[in-house]
Amino acid sequence: MKAVPHTALQICSLLKTNGELELSLAEFEVPQPADGEVLVRVEAAPINPSDQVLLFASADLDLNTLRATGSASRPVVTAQVPTGALGNMAARLGLSLPIGNEGCGVVVAAGHSPAAQALLGKTVAVIGGSMFSQYRTVPVEMCLVLPDGTEPADGASSFVNPLTALGLVETMRSEGHRALVHTAAASSLGQMLNRICLEDGIDLVNVVRKPEQAALLRSQGAKLVVDTSAPDFEEALLAAIDATGATIAFDAVGGGRLAGQILSAMEASLARKMTAFSPYGSPRHKQVYSYGLLDGGPAVLERGRFGMAWSFCGWLLTYFLEKAGAETVQRLKQRVASNLKTTFASAYTKDVSLAQALSREEIAIYSKRATAAKYLVCPNKDLCS
Repeated sequence: MKAVPHTALQICSLLKTNGELELSLAEFEVPQPADGEVLVRVEAAPINPSDQVLLFASADLDLNTLRATGSASRPVVTAQVPTGALGNMAARLGLSLPIGNEGCGVVVAAGHSPAAQALLGKTVAVIGGSMFSQYRTVPVEMCLVLPDGTEPADGASSFVNPLTALGLVETMRSEGHRALVHTAAASSLGQMLNRICLEDGIDLVNVVRKPEQAALLRSQGAKLVVDTSAPDFEEALLAAIDATGATIAFDAVGGGRLAGQILSAMEASLARKMTAFSPYGSPRHKQVYSYGLLDGGPAVLERGRFGMAWSFCGWLLTYFLEKAGAETVQRLKQRVASNLKTTFASAYTKDVSLAQALSREEIAIYSKRATAAKYLVCPNKDLCS
């Protein structure tokens, strides 16, 4: 096993009081793990949309405005955050924040507790932040032991997307719904959710924004796919909801009219089945959870179109896991670990080092969050592949 260095590097994001965003590689002392902790040499960490929210802080990422200084091995990238966006980020002004929600690596040191010692030398998936880092010390409970022989790239995305997808299904079931609608459905998470629903026999309405995304999902067995760019989108959405009886949706878009269109289609489908008129619409509750923010604009809800029994609110994986309890979370984690290369497989378009992740050219690509364009950061190698 390689010797552990005294210092290591990690990607940090600093938002200055003048609105300038600075991204850099910061050097830190590698800490010794406490009794119930382990030290992980991080080999792979995905760049998720949730990471980009913290990394970029709503900065203007146009290639013409990004500025690069420093050296090839220790780059510094700066951008400007619009003045109007600073008000919501007052608490992080002046703070240099390490980035990266999840990753995978090898346990190279462990605390004295039996649980920590049992992980020594194991390949583990980790959640807990600061994962765009060469080394990370975490509590044992933040680790998921992966089967022997698992490649770090296969285990890097073991938490955020898999547990979110499973959490959406668990939420649907716990709230008494029988089918669901999902937007931005061609994303890595959306493809994963489609596989889960096919395995579990759950009716799923996949909402995409391009014909090629619809074709991708259909090639993976998706039964119901509707395209927001089609001229008959609202009619197709109503037909799909009518066919499934879906009364819950999970929206990764956030802004625009889509959440309201889904609620309207749910109400129209339920209204067809009502045997008596009510000025308040169907009494069946319709729920849309917003769990992403691909569109940062306001959500437009035309209230007169979906009655009075409805709700639109946020959904966050962290809050779901806290509410679900240890037994449920462990069950979900074991399902992920047992199906890393099938149901919960993730594909990456490019592997980059810490320094390459701060390249102006790479930022201009992965910051667009395009479908089938997911990056993997490899902190301890120049390139993973």
